[in-house]
Amino acid sequence: MPAPRSAVSDAYTRLTEVLPGLAVTELTAGRRAPRGGGWVSADSLAEGGRGLDAFLAWDDAQVVRDYGQRARPDVVAGFGLHRYAWTACLLITVPWFLHRRVPRLPVTHVSYDRCAPGLSMGRMAVRPDGFACLPGDPAAALPGARVVADEEALRAEVRAAVAEHLEPVLAGFGPRMRRRGRALWGMATDEVVEGLWYVAHLFGEEERARRELELLLPGATRPYVGAAAFRELTGPNGEPVHTRERASCCMFYTLRPEDTCATCPRTCDADRAGKLLAAAG
Repeated sequence: MPAPRSAVSDAYTRLTEVLPGLAVTELTAGRRAPRGGGWVSADSLAEGGRGLDAFLAWDDAQVVRDYGQRARPDVVAGFGLHRYAWTACLLITVPWFLHRRVPRLPVTHVSYDRCAPGLSMGRMAVRPDGFACLPGDPAAALPGARVVADEEALRAEVRAAVAEHLEPVLAGFGPRMRRRGRALWGMATDEVVEGLWYVAHLFGEEERARRELELLLPGATRPYVGAAAFRELTGPNGEPVHTRERASCCMFYTLRPEDTCATCPRTCDADRAGKLLAAAG
């Protein structure tokens, strides 16, 4: 029998349609989270012990395989956090963006397997712990629904849900990355913004995503650091090119100093525009 659909099922289906390298499975009541193989629970990552050791061993091996050199342990940990947090944030931001529903996903309710055959981004198993929605949403009648007053209240729910999930994860990764509070939350801010911005482009709604993210993260929304920070450049033929300023550094320059990200503060505007136009082409 097919599993009953939840308030966020359609959003996860749409997400995996545009990101076919990712699979999301919702766990129904009584169904245990998957174990063994490549699966790791988010709370295991938050503990910072053997589960995190095994998780980061994959990143360490990937760097050696792809770049022919070994990265510093703090850089490896930063890569590992990015690969987890970018995807985990989408579990919250995509239902909000598509359907104005915000699931709560504490670390005990999410597992991740990034080594699944045929899935470049892996698979996630989730058990939402209730959700917030707006008045008038038909899903308000479902078990676990919590109705909030308006759009700003719902944005506060997004910020709270992401923080609830990421705070213990950041605590687990932080010592490995040699980063603390503000630096870690700067990275979390970037994962929220850049993940949804990218996926919204695949939805054909990039412009709306920029507007929504500027309202979600206008700055001074602790514990997040900075704002969505979008701005517009002019391309070589006068075309508008949208970019943003990252709040954190991904440390990729330690492997390839000449190959910085398009949103990196180290990248000049002319190079940014060229990188972004090349990617769009």
